[in-house]
Amino acid sequence: MDIYALLSERFAKLTLVRNFSFARNTTIGCGGTAAVCAYPTGKEELTALISFLEKQKIAYCFLGAGANVLPAEGYYSGVVIRFSRMRRLVAKGERIIADAGVTGGELLRFARAHNIGGLEFLTGIPTTVGGATCGNAGVGEGHIGDLVLEVCGVEHGKMRVFSLTDCAFSEKKSAFQNGAAIAEVTLRGFSSSQEKIEARLAYFRDRRRHLPKGRSMGCVFVNPPEISAGKLIEDCGLKGFRLGGAYVAEEHANFVMNGGATALEISTLIEHIKRTVFERTGILLREEIRRLPVDYIQESTAENRI
Repeated sequence: MDIYALLSERFAKLTLVRNFSFARNTTIGCGGTAAVCAYPTGKEELTALISFLEKQKIAYCFLGAGANVLPAEGYYSGVVIRFSRMRRLVAKGERIIADAGVTGGELLRFARAHNIGGLEFLTGIPTTVGGATCGNAGVGEGHIGDLVLEVCGVEHGKMRVFSLTDCAFSEKKSAFQNGAAIAEVTLRGFSSSQEKIEARLAYFRDRRRHLPKGRSMGCVFVNPPEISAGKLIEDCGLKGFRLGGAYVAEEHANFVMNGGATALEISTLIEHIKRTVFERTGILLREEIRRLPVDYIQESTAENRI
């Protein structure tokens, strides 16, 4: 089946790209190729696209800013849906309605321009509104789920509104990790001045200066209760540990860096970290990253490589 031709015929205005490279479109910089990438421009087109793909039994996955994801090598015969052409932003008092493809930087600049505070903790996190909501992105001072009022999304090919309860936010988790697409998010802030907002932005920028520079997915693991995942990994002697081109960052042990690694090397290193920490502390680290469905290698096989 020529998926590109099929979608071109069905959606005359939909932007499509053949042979989409995961390596060139993710912050970790590895991974294979997808048959097609589609770029819907709004929630109606997104709904129609997903409905069509499901009726045709064509596999699909979502990709936002390309951070916090680990795609595999190989060929994905389905469709990658990107949200980068869904960028609408609307302010209604102290509320912001943002499309899924709005970047974190765009959201923060818009909020500052409209004197809406409360979102500054997102400073420096490479994400989109959709990706941040799906993963309940944030830091110790707050997570985006704390600000969400409702989400307009697509589930089973139909548009629906998710209430805050429906979103089921918890530590770096949400109901959207089960497969529903996020199209639009309504966020609440509070009235503030641009001076106060800028001061908070500077505070969070400074907080992130120590983080590793280079190709990574951001933090790989969710912090267990009352302890830092990075400290656990460091205490297990894994800072700087290398497997092929993948290595644990010296600056922050919760970062796995790509120094010319394959996706398999990165995945294998992640499994080694999890196993080592569990064997030495009894704590099983939960991954914060999302693995894209590109014929990914089984974890048991990866573990056997170390």
